[in-house]
Amino acid sequence: MIEVFNLTKRYAGRTAVDDISFTVARGEIVGLLGPNGAGKSTTMRVLSGFMPATSGTVRVAGFDVFHDSEETRRRIGYMPENNPLYPEMRVREYLKYRARLKGLGWRPSRERVATVMEQCGLTDVSRRVIGQLSKGYRQRVGLADALVHDPELIILDEPTIGLDPHQIRSVRALIKSLAGKHTVLISTHILPEVEMMCGRVLIMFDGRVLASDSPENLQRRMAGGSQVIAEIAAPLDALHAAWENLPEVAEFDVSPGEGLYFRCALTPNVGQDLRPLIFALARQNGWLLRELTRSRHSLEDIYIQVTKPTTEDGE
Repeated sequence: MIEVFNLTKRYAGRTAVDDISFTVARGEIVGLLGPNGAGKSTTMRVLSGFMPATSGTVRVAGFDVFHDSEETRRRIGYMPENNPLYPEMRVREYLKYRARLKGLGWRPSRERVATVMEQCGLTDVSRRVIGQLSKGYRQRVGLADALVHDPELIILDEPTIGLDPHQIRSVRALIKSLAGKHTVLISTHILPEVEMMCGRVLIMFDGRVLASDSPENLQRRMAGGSQVIAEIAAPLDALHAAWENLPEVAEFDVSPGEGLYFRCALTPNVGQDLRPLIFALARQNGWLLRELTRSRHSLEDIYIQVTKPTTEDGE
């Protein structure tokens, strides 16, 4: 659905997007993750045809965004970060107006407006003036606007910014329900957002794409350094000796647990899974093993690992 090759965008000598390439398959929900200033919004504006690139190629559904602008716009629903709604219009009339602008006839526009209002939970406020709605409802109107012409690709720039937790949950559920029928590209700097909604994440930093994979695969790539936690009932000296003599253990910390148990936090050498070794050791020595888990890296850990500078203090 999306093909981006060597995309670069410069503003007055500043490079906002620096020679990035990526693809998005049909039906995917992909998160564009990065801090403010990473180049996410610029990438989305170029994809949506809102602004031209300095160089590179961008295709949507096989059409070139620059040379086939009208064809690509028909296939895109775009909700920018600052939702440009008309506050003096009522919800239903605004969506009908937007549907007609996007090329729908009189009857199809009525049908699509009714569909997206129900889909976005706007039926009860269809006659309300947009300017009198809460932030959460205005975001829903923006989503309905992006969906009203039933586009193949939906581009959402920070769709949950400024919402309360209940509103965020309902917007997330709506976005997840779009997978399969629509392709969705979401920009956000909120890490849990990507984990909960997206099947794949593109991590952007300083105008470049540093990683592109599913959250699960990113977890596996970092699993080699994942700490293992074991709660074992055994003599303290024996535990210290066991971990010191196990070459697969890089570091360890042993602290008192409940009752006779000690909590052992073990950091493996890269590429090692300590769990089978710990289980075998406990069985061999007749130790009681109450817990054996490998800690899971959060997306925040992965993000920090991917975006940290390769050199520090000149090293």
